[in-house]
Amino acid sequence: MQIETRGLIRRFGSVVALAGVDLTIPSGLRIGLVGPNGSGKSTLLRVLMGLLEHEGEVRVGGFDPRRQRLELARQLAYVPQIAPALAASVTELARAVEALRDLDLAELRTRAEALGLRWSAIANVPLRALSGGMRQKLLVALALSARAGLLVLDEPTASLDAATRETFFHMFGELPATTTSILCSHRLDEMRHLVDHVVSLEEGHVRFDGPAANYLATRALSVIEVQLAAGADSGWLDDLGFAAGHAGWWRRTVAQREKVELLPRLAGMLDGRLVNLHVRDLESIAVDESREGS
Repeated sequence: MQIETRGLIRRFGSVVALAGVDLTIPSGLRIGLVGPNGSGKSTLLRVLMGLLEHEGEVRVGGFDPRRQRLELARQLAYVPQIAPALAASVTELARAVEALRDLDLAELRTRAEALGLRWSAIANVPLRALSGGMRQKLLVALALSARAGLLVLDEPTASLDAATRETFFHMFGELPATTTSILCSHRLDEMRHLVDHVVSLEEGHVRFDGPAANYLATRALSVIEVQLAAGADSGWLDDLGFAAGHAGWWRRTVAQREKVELLPRLAGMLDGRLVNLHVRDLESIAVDESREGS
């Protein structure tokens, strides 16, 4: 399921959502589609699935998504950012997917249970009567059980609790190597261990298209926060470029390479001077346009 776009443009009235997107993504890659809200991520997904008209050329697995939408749909599984509130029951939805796709209902039930859904309790419940989180879990279970050649997940963990996210990560990691997958998110920390290729959009333009390792090395920023023990000397943190906060906390924003170099030094200070150490990736990635590409 190779993905190719040439001069892809999508307009909504006077607003240009995608401005000449050129991509060539080989089959079998696990793609992280990242960018701030309004960058064009969801629009790109909808074009690739044949849901939107567009200018330019698009091929997904050799199919034209608009002209061969049915052929593409047979190889596609999709989890939208907001699960639809359908009147059909959970069982009716599962039977419909079973009739259309190579779906193993036993596998579906196993996945649903692992994601925290008690099948016996939801089987006859209309989808619209489930909570947003429960609908999201069901759609994730359906998508992962459909044996799709292309898996498209738009913010799949947005409505999931921490334990369920870990289960999803494990299931996603067990997908066949031949499955092409696109995980769309504005949170880099949610997907960096799941993807091997990153496409970054900003205002409808491709700002990065290449290996995930290169993206992390050149684009990713992290925040390191440390908390000093009461009365501990803080001069060494000031020397390392940390800024003082409240209640003994100090903070510094660093690039990927700096983080790797700095953390061992901080770990060596956990002898009474530091009482807490916290590291997190920033959701918004600062892009240097002079360093675009892989």
